[in-house]
This record gives sequence, C-alpha cells and structure tokens, in this order.
Amino acid sequence: MTIDEYAAWAATIAKVDEHPSNERLSYLGLGLAGEAGEVADHIKKLLRDDWLDKAGLVDELGDVIYYWACLCAATGQQPSELLEASAKKIKRRLSEAASR
Repeated sequence: MTIDEYAAWAATIAKVDEHPSNERLSYLGLGLAGEAGEVADHIKKLLRDDWLDKAGLVDELGDVIYYWACLCAATGQQPSELLEASAKKIKRRLSEAASR
C-alpha cells in the first residue's frame, strides 16, 4: 500500500469528504496533536527510565500517521506530494545552512 492509498483508505474510516466541517478538521488536528503527545511521552520515559518501549512508540507513530493522512485527505493534498515538498524544503534549508 502506498502512502496515497493509505490516506484514501484512512479518509473513508474517518469519514472525511471533499469539504470537511470545522468540527471534523478540529477533531483530526486534535487527534494528531494527542498522538504526537503520546510519542513525546515515550521519549520522556526513555529519558526518565533509560528504557524505550519500542513497540509502544511504533504503535503511537502509526496513530500519528493515521491522523496526518486524514488531514492530508481533508485538505485535498496527496501525501506523496507533501513528502516531496517537505524534502525539498529541508534540502534547501540544509544548503542555506551550509553556505553560511
């Protein structure tokens, strides 16, 4: 399954349509923030306990991707195109930093 196929599938689960309501967008955005917080909590526990629940972290990363993919669909963006744009931006920033 490609990331674009996953996003299309996730959008059906989350009932995302072409014109999502503010409530639906808010739900997805808060879901993403909540799952990112769960990822952060795993990292915090790594620092505190010097032990990483890798399976738990991976599980939470999957939840982050779900909400991210749904938001991509809700905004009419193809995840693969967003990833390409992000890579370009990061490469540009690295190039700019190297030239300083």
